[in-house]
Amino acid sequence: MHRHLPKITFADLFTPKLVTVLKEGYGRGHLRSDLMAGLTVAIVALPLSIAIAIASGVPPERGLYAAIFGGFIVSALGGSRFQIGGPAGAFIVLVAATATRHGIDGLLTATFMAGLMLMAAGFLRLGSYIKFIPYPVTVGFTGGIAVIIMASQIKDFLGLTLTGPEPGALAEKLPVLAAALPTLSPAAFLIALIALLTIVGLKKVRPHWPGMLIAVVVATLVALALPWPVETINSRFGGLPTGIPMPMLPDLSPARLMTMLPDATAFALLGAIESLLSAVVADGMTGRRHRSNSELVAQGAANIASSVMGGLVVTGTIARTATNVRAGAHGPIAGMLHSLFVLGFMLIAAPLAGYIPLAALSGVLVFVAWNMAERHAIFTLIRGQKGEALVLLVTFGLTIFRDLTEAIVVGFALGALLFIHRMSESVAIETEMALVPEDLPDNPDGTRTPYDEHEAADPDIVIYHITGAFFFGAAATVGAVLDRISDGYRVLVLDFKSVPLLDSTGANTIAGLAAKLERAGTRLIIAGAAPALRHALLVHGVRPPAVKYTPSVDTGVAIARRWLSGKPEPKA
Repeated sequence: MHRHLPKITFADLFTPKLVTVLKEGYGRGHLRSDLMAGLTVAIVALPLSIAIAIASGVPPERGLYAAIFGGFIVSALGGSRFQIGGPAGAFIVLVAATATRHGIDGLLTATFMAGLMLMAAGFLRLGSYIKFIPYPVTVGFTGGIAVIIMASQIKDFLGLTLTGPEPGALAEKLPVLAAALPTLSPAAFLIALIALLTIVGLKKVRPHWPGMLIAVVVATLVALALPWPVETINSRFGGLPTGIPMPMLPDLSPARLMTMLPDATAFALLGAIESLLSAVVADGMTGRRHRSNSELVAQGAANIASSVMGGLVVTGTIARTATNVRAGAHGPIAGMLHSLFVLGFMLIAAPLAGYIPLAALSGVLVFVAWNMAERHAIFTLIRGQKGEALVLLVTFGLTIFRDLTEAIVVGFALGALLFIHRMSESVAIETEMALVPEDLPDNPDGTRTPYDEHEAADPDIVIYHITGAFFFGAAATVGAVLDRISDGYRVLVLDFKSVPLLDSTGANTIAGLAAKLERAGTRLIIAGAAPALRHALLVHGVRPPAVKYTPSVDTGVAIARRWLSGKPEPKA
């Protein structure tokens, strides 16, 4: 029997998760959890927002304004229960280039326009299509951004003195930095190293402590104790403001809008990808599902608010969102409180923050960049199929040496061509094949297997048959269906017999599902997977004991029933 899914309404797509959480019932215990999570995330966000703004070539308060005003709206209006919004390391390259070409005024205009584009994308329900970007493309541009951030921190990490402005392009930057190596400042290098090692050390021995904030405090105290001068926030920017700015619309004249259109488009594209990736990460950690179009609308509103208040581009931040989940957040109120805590820190501790050495913030960003580069994912893709490794490397190279938008577009096009090529190889042409396939018997000897109605009605086992290519274009849809149907069952059997093709995005979707089911105590069986598909799944970490591979659905169901009855599985 087929169940018809209910019609999706406007409210289903655009109701903020804050409303959903409050309707569920929100008590004192939930508020206590959100308070602690919000405080934890704010402690992480404070030094990071300052560091990202400075690395982007703008005054540090611009990053704080983004975390305060943009972050609050992302949580209040967003479609993700746990999303934390604010300035992100991924935007450093784009923001720095825009600020250099057009100044702060142009940057604020581009941010405002990007907000409008994101809201339009959400209301046009384009959030679902963002998920069609192949997995190798997202890994490639994220890794490329990490390399660029790392290179941008060499100057402050080593305390180099340049004779002219630092070039933006990596190929031009590295020779200039190499020529300036004789000006290395031992004090700056020592402070940056102390900050970096403190974060790494605390992550290993005390992972729940706010390592970034502690590292900045320790490095600042060391800098104050050293007899050598070290560049600080005060010496470069004159300190942080002790109040909030008055709202002001950026320049929205037709000439300015046309000038800033390319930058705004790049902001909107990256903002959409980053925010939805972050929401997907939160879904994977919690088993919840976000509303992608509602999230885009909230990101748009947040960017408009941030630009009006003088802040940087806002997006969902993966590291802070993950911190929010691990800190025990119950819902969006944790993110709203995080913004209020950052505001309180800025108003109270602004004079003290002026003493922070730029080298310490550089150490923080080097750590962030190292974590951004998904090394495990990169090595997995390179070890996998050659075509996907090519997509990864092309996207990675274009991000570093050309342009982020160009890298995403070219990477997506290559991924689509790769899919078409694989589909052409997987099609088997049979002679005299009828226009409508005939109803063939189930077994080679011409007999048919009797239909067992108990198979579909079993309250503990659910069987799902996947038919056709499981590639990046279908991964989001299949993943959403699998998430829904697996709830409430003790064993999920996936029939891969009719899947001719599985790419890295599809394999990554199954890996995320397997991890979610393992946390929920649900067993996963994959039946009938061809050797090539099984190899792809194993490469992406879909391995026993999280999953059991069987040659057929019947074998899988038999094993599932033995599990449920408590009987031992027969040895092969």
